[in-house]
Amino acid sequence: MLKDEYKVYEEKMKKSIESVANDFAAVRAGRANASVLNRIHVDYYGTPTPIQQIASVGSPDPRTLVITPWDASALKAIEKAILESDLGINPQNDGKAIRLSFPQLTEERRKDLVKQIRKYTEGGKVAVRNIRRDAMENFKKQQKASEITEDELKMAEKDLQKLTDDSCKELDKLLENKEKELLSV
Repeated sequence: MLKDEYKVYEEKMKKSIESVANDFAAVRAGRANASVLNRIHVDYYGTPTPIQQIASVGSPDPRTLVITPWDASALKAIEKAILESDLGINPQNDGKAIRLSFPQLTEERRKDLVKQIRKYTEGGKVAVRNIRRDAMENFKKQQKASEITEDELKMAEKDLQKLTDDSCKELDKLLENKEKELLSV
């Protein structure tokens, strides 16, 4: 019975880890990576639309992204969305496509990005701990209602702590890899 309930909390913790991994993907490491555009939405005929749905995104070299809209009228809207985003890169519009040139990262910018990903990691850990807390409250209620025994409650607490520790270790591993990527470019 308890094993089924663990699965629910385990899934929630996995989603928290995936969320942090997605946040990491949006942090650019000096190389052109189309995933930095994932969070940017273009006002396309009154609807916020992801860039990848209205244009092709290519990378002719390691430091450049080229965005070619399928509908030429969307060019200005894409350019505006990029300028308004927190990407920090000025798009170059040649009338047919938009070029994004990613500059070499300065040491200061790298350190800022490391601070940013550490915040993402800490946010993920807080989310995981909150899931553990919610799970424990649920199990304590069940124990009060005599649905589970005190031994089952202790077992649940132990299993949830292991799940939480494993999730935090996974987040630390993601952080370590992203830090290496940022500092070695």
